[in-house]
Amino acid sequence: MITFYNDRHSLHQGRVEMFRGALVPCFEVAARADRVLDELRRRRLGAIEPAQVFDDVALTRIHAPRYVEFLRGAWDEWVALDPANGQRDALPSVWPVRGHRSDVLPENFAARMGLFSFDAGTPLTAGTWHAARTGAWCALSAAGRVLAGERAAFALTRPPGHHAGQDFFGGYCFLNNAALAAQALRDGGAGRVAVLDIDYHHGNGTQCIFYDRADVLYASLHGDPRSEYPFYLGHADETGAGAGRGCNLNLPLPRGTGFETWFAALGQALRAIAGYRAEALVVSLGVDTFAGDPISGFRLQSDDYFQVGEALAAAGLPSVFVFEGGYAVDAVGINTANVLEGFQRRA
Repeated sequence: MITFYNDRHSLHQGRVEMFRGALVPCFEVAARADRVLDELRRRRLGAIEPAQVFDDVALTRIHAPRYVEFLRGAWDEWVALDPANGQRDALPSVWPVRGHRSDVLPENFAARMGLFSFDAGTPLTAGTWHAARTGAWCALSAAGRVLAGERAAFALTRPPGHHAGQDFFGGYCFLNNAALAAQALRDGGAGRVAVLDIDYHHGNGTQCIFYDRADVLYASLHGDPRSEYPFYLGHADETGAGAGRGCNLNLPLPRGTGFETWFAALGQALRAIAGYRAEALVVSLGVDTFAGDPISGFRLQSDDYFQVGEALAAAGLPSVFVFEGGYAVDAVGINTANVLEGFQRRA
C-alpha cells in the first residue's frame, strides 16, 4: 500500500487548547504522525511518497471559497492585529448561534474566526494553512493513485479532517481530507462512493458536506453524541435529507463499548455499504477507539486492529485511507499499522 506522507504536518503544532474551562497542552501533536511513519517504515508496508501539488481550486470542490480564503490569510491577519500575536496561537472567542446571520462576512478578525469555527479547542498556528493544505494534497494524491488502479492508498497527515465542514473548522480539523478524497473519486469516474468513519468521534463535518447527496454514502460508528464530542450531530435518526435521504448511517455506541460490540457495528456499516453498491471506499481511519486513548472511551486493543483491516479489505473496494484521530501517542503507530497490515493480508 502506498502512503502519501505530509512532510509539512509539523508546521502545525498548537500550544494550548481550551478543555473543560482550562487552557491545557494540545492532545493533537506532531508525534502522532511521526509514530505512524516510523512504524510503517519498520514493517516495510509499502512505498512512502510526498503528495502531488494541487491548486486551491481543488479545495473548493468541497469547501466554500470564502472559507478557503480565510484560512489562507488568517495567520497574517492575526499577527497584523498585534505583533505579539506571533508568539501565541489564535483561538476563537465568539460565535454566531441560532437567529444570528452568517451570510454577511464581518470585517473584524475575531468575528470571522467565530463565523468559521465551532469550538475553542482548535488553535490556528503560524503553519496551520501550510500543513492542512499539504494534507489535503495527500488525500487527493491517494485518491488519484486509486483511480489509476491501485487497490488502496493511505494519506498520512495531520491536522486531521473529519470535523471540518464546508465552511467551518473545529475538533483539530481545518480541511476535510476524507471528503476531498471522496469528491476526487467521484470526479474521477466512481459513480458511488462510501465514506466509512471509524474514529471514536463522529465526523460531523463529513456528514454535513454530504447529507443531501445521493452519490456519497456516509457511515459512522462512534461515541454516543449525547455524552461524547462533537455532541450536536451523530444520532441514529440522522439519515440524510432530500436526494441524500437514506445515504447517512450513524451507529452511536456507549462509552465503554468493547471490541465485540464495536465490530458488530462495523459489520452493519459494511453491509450498508455493500447494499449501497459503492464503487470506491474512503476510510476515515481514527484509532482513538483504543482502550488507552486519553480523550475517548472505547476498549479496543492493539491486536483488534488487524481484524478491522481484514474486514475493510473483505469489502472488496478500491480504498483510500485517511489518518484521523488517535491520541495515545505511544500506541498510535502500532494501531494504525495493524489496520493497514490486516487490510493487506486480506487484500
